[in-house]
Amino acid sequence: MSGAIRQDAEDVLLKVRVQPRASRTEIAGIAGDTIRIRLTAPPVEGAANEALIEFLAQELAVSRGSITLRSGRSSRNKSVAIRGVTAERVASRLGLSGPSGAPAR
Repeated sequence: MSGAIRQDAEDVLLKVRVQPRASRTEIAGIAGDTIRIRLTAPPVEGAANEALIEFLAQELAVSRGSITLRSGRSSRNKSVAIRGVTAERVASRLGLSGPSGAPAR
């Protein structure tokens, strides 16, 4: 697991870099200590942020309410907190539990 996913008290924190207006919504891998996520949503009026939360909720099988955008509302670089899961489960569900956090997909 990389520095992109870490356990912090009751939450799992993700460092994410989003690419809005992509051809499809997907995990694009890890670059350094950041998870790259492509989103089809445009970066206007919070659409990309909502799409990110929806995507993570589906991928992690958690409620949307358990995901909080801690920072980066108007930036491509974001910090996301997820309550009720472990860092290992997040890495596994996102397909990032391969060697060195490489995508296992």
